[in-house]
Amino acid sequence: MPMLPSRHYESEHTKFVRELKEKRPEIEEKQREARALWWDKDPRTLAEGRAMAQGKVPAKPYAYQTESE
Repeated sequence: MPMLPSRHYESEHTKFVRELKEKRPEIEEKQREARALWWDKDPRTLAEGRAMAQGKVPAKPYAYQTESE
């Protein structure tokens, strides 16, 4: 009995995703649009983010500690 799964094995998750994409081919285009909206950023936006991060004021180590303690 081999220890490794068969090369022809397909998990339930893989079957589900494959069948879903076959039934609804527009899903892949929606995935690309969502990725572009949330993940793919142009360099100018990234540079602005870096500039904002450089101007960040460091937080105190413990925000709830009072000065009198």
